[in-house]
Amino acid sequence: MLFASALAQRGLSVAVVERGELRGREQDWNISRHELNSLVTAGALSADEVESCITAEFNPGRCAFHAAGEAVLVSDVLNLGVSPARIVAAARTRLESAATPGTVFERTAVDSVTVYDDCVQLNVPSGASIRGRILLDCMGHASPIVRQARVERPDGVCLVVGSCASGFARNTSGDVIVTDTDMEGEELRQQLFWEAFPAGSGPSHRTTYMFTYADADPGRPSLTAMLERYWPLLERYQGVDLERDGIQMLRVLFGCFPTYRHSPLQLPFDRLLAVGDASGIQSPLSFGGFGALCRHLGRVCDGVSDALQADCCDRASLARLNPYLPNLSGAWLFQRAMSAPRGTRPARNFVNTLLGTNFGVMQRLGDATLRPFLQDVPTFAGLTTTLTGMMLSKPTLIPPILLHCGPGPVLDWLRHFLMMGLYTLLFLASKPLRGQLRLLPPRARFHLARWIEAFEYGSGMDYQLPR
Repeated sequence: MLFASALAQRGLSVAVVERGELRGREQDWNISRHELNSLVTAGALSADEVESCITAEFNPGRCAFHAAGEAVLVSDVLNLGVSPARIVAAARTRLESAATPGTVFERTAVDSVTVYDDCVQLNVPSGASIRGRILLDCMGHASPIVRQARVERPDGVCLVVGSCASGFARNTSGDVIVTDTDMEGEELRQQLFWEAFPAGSGPSHRTTYMFTYADADPGRPSLTAMLERYWPLLERYQGVDLERDGIQMLRVLFGCFPTYRHSPLQLPFDRLLAVGDASGIQSPLSFGGFGALCRHLGRVCDGVSDALQADCCDRASLARLNPYLPNLSGAWLFQRAMSAPRGTRPARNFVNTLLGTNFGVMQRLGDATLRPFLQDVPTFAGLTTTLTGMMLSKPTLIPPILLHCGPGPVLDWLRHFLMMGLYTLLFLASKPLRGQLRLLPPRARFHLARWIEAFEYGSGMDYQLPR
């Protein structure tokens, strides 16, 4: 709905096809105000509509690691709770009241998609068809189109369980990333992480997530096993007794998020474009699909509008809207460092020592380094200064990191890191060209604009520290 609303504001004719009832879920999403305001810039919602979707606001956020130094407190990071239900309703109203009103097809399943030379057609069970010039696949990583395009096994997964409950007396701040144990298990070790935020549904309501990073080995603990482990650990982590303190469970949450080293996904079909989670553009660290959607929404919608104007609807042209982003590709090694593949037995405190050192260095470097990293926008300068600081403050940690990650992934990351530096230079060099884009023919303008955007977003130079 956010893509549909933003595209309609650009004067495009948009249809939304939804198999069920079109509505957002009740569980809050967490984001910062700076990121949320990207929806206004992109045209998806107005400033008043954005404000009406905010259900909770709190500070600070805590980053703390078991027996690895003092907690790091950050402000204005994942500190807003927003209602997906309100966002979807507001975006729909905005779509249907646009100068070129969009059409919403609810309870309309799609049997198949047929791509022609001049259009793409959605075939629905009634025998009818819906045609357009471009199809945006917004169905997430489980999309049938994505499954047809991705034939490789996931390189990693994030397993998440959690709950939203009432009855928390201390509920005025959040936890961005916290550990209170070292790695568990023998043959398959795993580090458990926590997140927790006040929920907008009530003053004592709190959402808590427990998650772990792993490879896709079938021997990994199931979500059922993780949920059984969750309840006793939740009491210790939140300092409560579920029964004595009258904690009432409102919802239980669980999910499995795959990650691929080769992302974003470039679909091998003309006139089809994967967006949001379907594109794999979210970080393999936070799986912050909503944050990534807000960050890239304006860029992608501008690109779709340009593609239609220039008739650049072939697969090669649309692939330019999901370009190689070295900072996103490089982030995969960080997930690898926080997991233990089968056959490896890192020291139980390895992850906590690594993260405690890393966050301690970033805190000393200041918000210009810490906040972009926490908001999934690593930059060349930020990574360079952080790695230098880690080598100076704890040089004995470097050999275990290299040994744990292995030479292949480290060399692969080094390639992405160097490309981040190159993309930074290319973006700075290309800035004078932005003012000349309007002078170019539509097709040349489309392709050059996509190159400049790839340099900008792939280097993290799109990030502006809020004032």
